[in-house]
Amino acid sequence: MAMHVLENAVLKLAVADTGAELSSVYDKENRLERLWGADPAVWNRHAPILFPFVGRVYNKTYRVDGREYSMKTQHGFARDLDFSCTEETADSLCQVLTSTEATKALYPWDFRLQIRHRLDGASPRLLHIEWDVSNTGEGTMVYSIGGHPGFLMPAGVQKEDCRIAFPGREELRYFGASPAGFGLPGQQKTLPLENGSAAYAEDIPETWIFEGQHIDAVQILRPEGSPWVSLNCGEFPILAVWANPAGPFVCLEPWFGRCDDEGFAGDVSEKPFVEKLGPGETKHITYSIEFHK
Repeated sequence: MAMHVLENAVLKLAVADTGAELSSVYDKENRLERLWGADPAVWNRHAPILFPFVGRVYNKTYRVDGREYSMKTQHGFARDLDFSCTEETADSLCQVLTSTEATKALYPWDFRLQIRHRLDGASPRLLHIEWDVSNTGEGTMVYSIGGHPGFLMPAGVQKEDCRIAFPGREELRYFGASPAGFGLPGQQKTLPLENGSAAYAEDIPETWIFEGQHIDAVQILRPEGSPWVSLNCGEFPILAVWANPAGPFVCLEPWFGRCDDEGFAGDVSEKPFVEKLGPGETKHITYSIEFHK
């Protein structure tokens, strides 16, 4: 598997061609890895890109204009396909995936998905992730896209001792997923925040799905309250927080679109928060991650 390295004085990143997946973030000053190592016994991913679906489709089947398509895996297929590297410098990498006959058997639209990882020139601990989703065919294209980076905790610290912070917020509403991985938005709960943060251990292993609440940023805080990781995601309509109880990591996930609701049987265009593109249109999406010292 081809791997590309981006580096500055503080961070050294590795990005794979498979899935255009950020696979390592080595912190030179702290002398430790900041990204989950994809142990297959726990969770075999680092930071997959979720496209053209986020989450699962109900009964592994979805409908487009009355025709049924099969999508057996959750989170679509981009994470498992090889992207082409189109541009590479010491601190920036651009990779592209385009539709093929094989993808169109699973997802009927022609598309171009461009992923850029870019280290910030002025703030060396800041990583920018940029997505360009293009409809290269005819008709209106329906899709979802999301990020899923898994962050390791500080050395010697358990994730149960850290807190998840939502700067500027006093209260948030969330819902979880069914055991089969489908949304349960009718079962919303209130997440009370203390000084804008909550202990994630309170609800492990449940996923927190925050929908339509315009969350500008989310942070993992060290036990004493200072930020360890900040994810800036203000343009995303959905944020999810998830951790595998068996692994020392927490995933902060910005999403456009999400899993089907339990029992959903409508057209894919009726899914909550899906994106739509007309022929020739492109949507540019950005978020950033700061790896604090």
